[in-house]
Amino acid sequence: MQKIDVLIQEADKNLTICNACRYCEGFCPVFPAMERRQHFEAADINYLANLCHNCSECYYACQYAPPHEFGVNIPQSLAKIRKASYQHYAWPGPFARLFNNNGLVTSLALGLGASFILLLFLALNGGLGQLFSGHHGGDFYAFFPHNTLVLAFGSVFLFAMLALLMGFLNFWRDSGEKIRDLGHLSAWRQAWSDALSLRHLHGQEDRGCTYPDDNHSHWRRYFHHFTAYGFMLCFAATATGTLFHYVLGWSAPYGFFSLPKLLGTLGGLGLLIGPAGLLYLKRKRDPNTADLEQTGMDIAFIALLWLTAFTGLLLMVLRETGLLGLMLVIHLGFVMSLFLTLPYGKFVHGLYRLGALLKNALEQRREEQGVALVSQPRESGVKFYQSIKNNK
Repeated sequence: MQKIDVLIQEADKNLTICNACRYCEGFCPVFPAMERRQHFEAADINYLANLCHNCSECYYACQYAPPHEFGVNIPQSLAKIRKASYQHYAWPGPFARLFNNNGLVTSLALGLGASFILLLFLALNGGLGQLFSGHHGGDFYAFFPHNTLVLAFGSVFLFAMLALLMGFLNFWRDSGEKIRDLGHLSAWRQAWSDALSLRHLHGQEDRGCTYPDDNHSHWRRYFHHFTAYGFMLCFAATATGTLFHYVLGWSAPYGFFSLPKLLGTLGGLGLLIGPAGLLYLKRKRDPNTADLEQTGMDIAFIALLWLTAFTGLLLMVLRETGLLGLMLVIHLGFVMSLFLTLPYGKFVHGLYRLGALLKNALEQRREEQGVALVSQPRESGVKFYQSIKNNK
C-alpha cells in the first residue's frame, strides 16, 4: 500500500473514533466539520487536515491518545496528511518534489544560484568592477537596469502567483465545492476574519493553544502575526514603490520616511521577529504532536523569510557604502529563491487553510439553512477500529 493510502487510513481511523467520542467537539472548527460527516473520503480528510491549525489541544485531552491501544493522535495524523496535500495539489506537480526533502538545502541553493547569476550578469555587462565602488549614490539601478529587474523578478513572481492559483483551484475542486461558491461574499468575510485574526489559535477560553507543549500560550499566535503581517507589509512596500514609479513618476531611491521605505522597514522587522520566534517554538515542540518529516520544509520557509528580511534591512543600512552592490546581489538572490519556492513550500499552508476556512464557512451556512451533507452511515468509531484490527 502506498504511503498516502496508509496516511489516509490512519486519519480515517482516528477521525471515526473522534466522531464517536466527541469529547473535543468545542476545541476548534475541525470537530464540528468532522461531525457533519458520517464517513470520510480522502478529499474530506485533506480538507480537515488543512482546517486544522495544529494547536494540539485535542491530543492532550484525548483519552484514546497513546499509550492507549487506539493510538488516536489527530494533530500528528493531520500534519502528515497536510504535508502530502501540498505535493498533491501543487502545480506543476513535479516541481513540488524538489522541496519534499531537503527543503532548506534546496532553498539556500536556489538563493545562492540566483546571486551567482546576478554576479554573472554584472560580469558580462562590465559592471563587476563597480561592485565595491562607492560611486552609486545609493541607487540600485546603478548595478542593474530597472527594466532588467522588473522582467526577471516580475516574470518569476507572476509564475508563482499562477502556480498558487492553480494549486488553490486543485484544492477547491477536490473539496467538492463548486467554482461558483467562490463568489459567496459573506463566507469570504468570515474566512478572512478567521485567518487574519488567527481566531482558532486562541484556544479554549482564550488561553492560547497548547504549543510547543501542554501548557497554554499565546506566543505561537503572536509570532504568526508578526510573520504574516510582516510579509504583507513588505508586499505593500513593493506595491507602493511600483505605484510611485509607474503612476506618479517618482523614481527610486526613496527617502527613509517615504511610504515604501516605512512599510518595508516595519515589514522587515516583523519578519525578523516572527520567524525567529516560530523557529524557537518549533525546536521546543512536543515531537508526539508533530510530523517530523515536515521539519525541513518548515525550517526552509522560516529561514528564507528571515534571511530575506535580514539582508533587506542590512541593505538599507549599507546603502551609502561600498558594500551596497554585494548586499544587493545577496538580497535579490534570497528574494528570487523565496518567489520560486512559494507554491511548493510551507507558504501554501496559509493558502489551503484559507480555502478550508472558506469551505467551513459555507458548510456552517448550509447547516443553518438545514442543508445536510450527503454521507453514508458508518458504524461507531470503536467498532470501526475493532473491525480494522480484525481484518489485518
